[in-house]
Amino acid sequence: MTNNRIHSFITFILFIALAGFASGKESGGGAGASHYRKGNNYYEQQQFDKALAEYTKAIEASPKTANYYENRGTTYLSLDKQAEAVADFSKAIELAPNSVRAYIGRAQILLVQKQFDQTLADLDKAISLNPKEASAYRLRGFTDLNRSDFPTAVTDLTKAMELNPKDAEAVRARAFAYLQQHQYEPALADYNKAVELTPNNADVLAKRGYAYSLAGQYQKAIDDYKAALKLNPNDIDTPQRLLYAQGKLSGKTAPPPTAAPVVEVAAPTPPPTPTDPRMVILAAFGGLLVLVAIVIIVIKMKSKRSADY
Repeated sequence: MTNNRIHSFITFILFIALAGFASGKESGGGAGASHYRKGNNYYEQQQFDKALAEYTKAIEASPKTANYYENRGTTYLSLDKQAEAVADFSKAIELAPNSVRAYIGRAQILLVQKQFDQTLADLDKAISLNPKEASAYRLRGFTDLNRSDFPTAVTDLTKAMELNPKDAEAVRARAFAYLQQHQYEPALADYNKAVELTPNNADVLAKRGYAYSLAGQYQKAIDDYKAALKLNPNDIDTPQRLLYAQGKLSGKTAPPPTAAPVVEVAAPTPPPTPTDPRMVILAAFGGLLVLVAIVIIVIKMKSKRSADY
């Protein structure tokens, strides 16, 4: 998966997780408290514009109350007004340097903006202030994923899950981190847990199907893809992955190809047996003796003819 796809995945689960963190309900007293409480109510109803107006009135009434800036910053974040959200969280940190929520809130925006060093700095600070803040570990795990530091992501997300075992998004994120390291068994174990926590989530089923496919368990992948498509028939990627898994399963269970026929090759003609060199020498010597005898006979005949004349 490319870094852009990883970033999109993290941004998606980050905003799903946002509501659980964001709407702090410390009402307090004094100026602005009534507007603050009204803002919280509107926020829970996802009427973000009205919530924003109430938080702004609370800040106008009490401009040095950090909680008001934190919640308005969260509302800006829900409206995707990142610059305004950063300004409010930074103001909350200025007013309350030990505010864990403010550091986590600002870190969420910095993560979306891919400012990973600053994100880690804020999350490290939040964890130092409260080592049992599960959301800080989860966000740090998301940051690790964005930086493709998958082993560290596993460590941070494991801590987040220890502190909050029902955090389905942390479970999914850790499964993703395992998957990127080709550790299919722990990835599937996490996806199984995510399915238990969110049984009718088409995206989780599709992700588990993909993990099964990578692990070569194509029938289980097919079952998950089909279940996901029943829940979300408009999914674009899953039908293609389903076809791929079906094709791989078909190839995997097909009979082996017929063996090629054995071609009989005629044995080569053996080379002639080499002649014994001793026989060659004897034959040559015999031929030489015959030649010498012939020469002697010829000489004698010439001598006889000369005597006759």
